[in-house]
Amino acid sequence: MGRRLVPLTLDNLPDLPKRCRTCVFWELDPVSGEAALKAGRSEREKKSWISAVLLEWGSCGRVVYIDDVPVGFVLYAPPAYVPRSTAFPTSPVSADAVQLMTGWITPGYQGQGLGRVMVQTVAKDLLRRDVRAIEAFGDARWREPACVLPADHLLAVGFKIVRPHPRYPRLRLELRTALSWKENVELALDRLLGAVKKEPVLRPL
Repeated sequence: MGRRLVPLTLDNLPDLPKRCRTCVFWELDPVSGEAALKAGRSEREKKSWISAVLLEWGSCGRVVYIDDVPVGFVLYAPPAYVPRSTAFPTSPVSADAVQLMTGWITPGYQGQGLGRVMVQTVAKDLLRRDVRAIEAFGDARWREPACVLPADHLLAVGFKIVRPHPRYPRLRLELRTALSWKENVELALDRLLGAVKKEPVLRPL
């Protein structure tokens, strides 16, 4: 199977599940988000947000394709671009970190390691951009797909809790740690994405 992870853009935004491409849970504060939903302009707000982040900061997501069929995505950005994060009891996200906002893998492709590969791909992207860490709010009581990622999944892919909470702990992945993933990343990418071009060894920050 041909598998690839590509940067999220306005062109491939329609490849996200409809409920995700029209969701502005993270992109707007709670009041503005509710207003956008009621007014039927949440999809437009999503596009505006992605456009602004791409222009001002750069790539803010990855979409996973298998045989050219979109099967998952991940979204991330500096906390200044994520208004909803300030509403969490374990906020704020650290100033030296980028926030992993949300992600999704189509049920038929879950349990194949794609979640870990997505996080590793984000880590490699951010290392090139001199970012020190990734942080995320996890849901410790996660039961079904939602905007907040399950805390157990974040722990399983290398995050550690930096601010505990019974429902929404804040977790952190030091990107220096990602350097030790090099062999695992290449092995996983070879297995899941096919032959990839080898990159120079990343130097510690």
